[in-house]
Amino acid sequence: MTKTESKEANFPIDRGFTMRGIEITRLETFMDAAFAFAITMLVISVGTIPENYPELIISLKEIPACLCSFFIIMIFWFSHRTWSRRYGLEDKYTIVLSIGLIFILLVFMYPLRLIFSALFTGLSNGWLTSTFEVTSTRELIGLYAIYGAGLFAMAGILFLLYLRAFSQRNLLKLNQFEIDKTKSKFILLGIVSFTGFVAAILALILSETLASWSALTYLAIPVSAIFINRFYKKRLIFPFVM
Repeated sequence: MTKTESKEANFPIDRGFTMRGIEITRLETFMDAAFAFAITMLVISVGTIPENYPELIISLKEIPACLCSFFIIMIFWFSHRTWSRRYGLEDKYTIVLSIGLIFILLVFMYPLRLIFSALFTGLSNGWLTSTFEVTSTRELIGLYAIYGAGLFAMAGILFLLYLRAFSQRNLLKLNQFEIDKTKSKFILLGIVSFTGFVAAILALILSETLASWSALTYLAIPVSAIFINRFYKKRLIFPFVM
């Protein structure tokens, strides 16, 4: 990824967006450490070492659940990192939101791992073993509700961070390209957060038969992402996917 120097403020430019937060702050260091800790807690066989070959195989069967959990956490880390680099904001409002993101992450990481573990166990008909057992449809629906609530909270915090950057667009001297990129980002995050909220509510209020299909609500996220990127791609000078 090539970076050039900004003629106006001597900030590097990444894909047409001026990087105003190029210096590593204590908040960013704390955020990175917290995300690293969360990833560490998702490592296969946390706290135990396989004592024989069968136990090793059982541990390796946790890889799909670990991979999906890792991927989702890294998406949130990268989104916050991008926000920090693009805007360089670190006022009381953004500090509180960033710390809130870490709190939700540390609460949500174990349910996230268990949800995917139970999911892959069900999809593989028990071949991918899990230490977490789901004994009824109601418990599975409860997992859907927990996942939706976590997604609502984490995406919602990122939405507020990007919305804060948009509200400070004059102070940050964002150009029209940067304003449109910021708009597309917080709109998409708002949709992701709202989708998690709707999925959680549907899982809680619908009957067992219908609630088990509430996970289909998440199909709205990729559809919305495609629509938003295409809409703003026509308006942006630099047609890069966010």
